[in-house]
Amino acid sequence: MRSRFKPWAADLLDTHPEIVIPNPEQQKGNWHEVFGNNHPLHIEAGTGKGRFISGMAKANPDINYIGIELFDSVIVTALESILDEKNGIPNLRLLKVNARKIADYFEKGEVDRLYLNFSDPWPKTRHAKRRLTHESFLKLYEAVLPKNGEIHFKTDNRRLFEYSLTSISEYGMLLKDVSLDLHDNEPKWNIMTEYEEKFSKKGQPIYRMEAQFSVSYS
Repeated sequence: MRSRFKPWAADLLDTHPEIVIPNPEQQKGNWHEVFGNNHPLHIEAGTGKGRFISGMAKANPDINYIGIELFDSVIVTALESILDEKNGIPNLRLLKVNARKIADYFEKGEVDRLYLNFSDPWPKTRHAKRRLTHESFLKLYEAVLPKNGEIHFKTDNRRLFEYSLTSISEYGMLLKDVSLDLHDNEPKWNIMTEYEEKFSKKGQPIYRMEAQFSVSYS
């Protein structure tokens, strides 16, 4: 997700290292110390403006959350939403990094769950390797999730969803709770992203699935 350039964003991000963690590779294997507890850790790759990850963190105070977003002018909105909370959101941190380097920031098994929400569909076949559910990305997630770790995926793009179902299945993962229209019978626990609200108001179906790595991989 890109946004209008905000020349002041970098300075604001630098002003809050307690939320936007600088040099996150130095915390690899020690994220429980950053949060000051041993709660499960869930991360969102491509957190955008942070509506989903903030909502999840507020709804689940016994889970630690990290939102990953590369662009200053986008992630700064997530930071502002945290600062707007009277007591902040103590179980949420942000990383301004590229999700392709996720294994540089987390040890194997350090992340319990990964969220992928409304990622770029990269519709052209020649760009398939850029899709966040491509085999190359699944290998990256496998490197930080435990043997039974889960990926939760939402999109409005049917072709990307169909591609992801195939890619994830061929990788040997177990598909769970596949929905072709999430809002037709929306679960109470669902937290909408900015894109999700926009597309659902237009009547577009939202596709969702959960996928679990096999406990047998090495």
